Amino acid sequence: MRKSLIKGFCLFVSVLYVSLTVISCSSPKKVKYFQDIPDSGLTKTIPKADYTAPQIRVGDILYIQIQTIDPLAAAPVNAGNTPGGSVFGASGASGLLASVYGGTNASQQQPALGFLVDKEGYIEIPVIGKIIAAGSTTFQLKEIVYNLALKYYKNPTVIVRISNFKVSVIGEVLKPGQYILTDEKEGILDAIAMAGDLTVFGKRENVLLIRDNLDGTKTTYRINLKKSDMLSSPEYYLRQNDIIYVEPRKAKSDATDAAQQKYVTIAAALLSIILVLAYRVK
Repeated sequence: MRKSLIKGFCLFVSVLYVSLTVISCSSPKKVKYFQDIPDSGLTKTIPKADYTAPQIRVGDILYIQIQTIDPLAAAPVNAGNTPGGSVFGASGASGLLASVYGGTNASQQQPALGFLVDKEGYIEIPVIGKIIAAGSTTFQLKEIVYNLALKYYKNPTVIVRISNFKVSVIGEVLKPGQYILTDEKEGILDAIAMAGDLTVFGKRENVLLIRDNLDGTKTTYRINLKKSDMLSSPEYYLRQNDIIYVEPRKAKSDATDAAQQKYVTIAAALLSIILVLAYRVK
């Protein structure tokens, strides 16, 4: 009687283990991007997305550098881009630019440096003076600074960038976090790439984009990464402080449950082996 019970228990464990293995190894849903593009050699032309340069906002930090024949001539202006307002040479400027445009996780970078756009929309640059910045693009502000700099410098070269242009990528990605963008013309795929791509459990057809508006409100958009027309979407190019949220599929919770059940099955199998060995020894 006891021998038949042990055999029955072992058979039950074996069937349970095989069933869970089959469930966990079932074919996953398609996870590739742009599924409407044929796999054949046929080409498909995708219209480009309309790009509008982002406007400078209150709270932005602007990297502004004036380059002249004499590096020391514009030192008072450029000192505003460095910690403690120290004057730097060419190597210092290059290092700061590399930090600003590194395209890495914001937590791994030094704090953004430059001129803060105050609550009234102004920045104050040594020598140049107080300038309204909010509402302009970096290109427009560059022209304004250049024309003012001509009063003090001969043939200056002006660089203007938003040094705290960052986005947050959260949810089902390999490296969620806040990222400094390489430049202002970056798309959703660039941010996802910096975050290590979506996991196999991320909903590619329903990515949520949360965007700040100039009046302080937020607007949400849904992006389908399985459709190539997302490359033409007006929301494709990112803005300051955008949040990209990748929702998990139901399959993730199912896979977690299956994994837990698998551990239970393994434990039961080990128990059955122990029982068999104990019976034989006895």
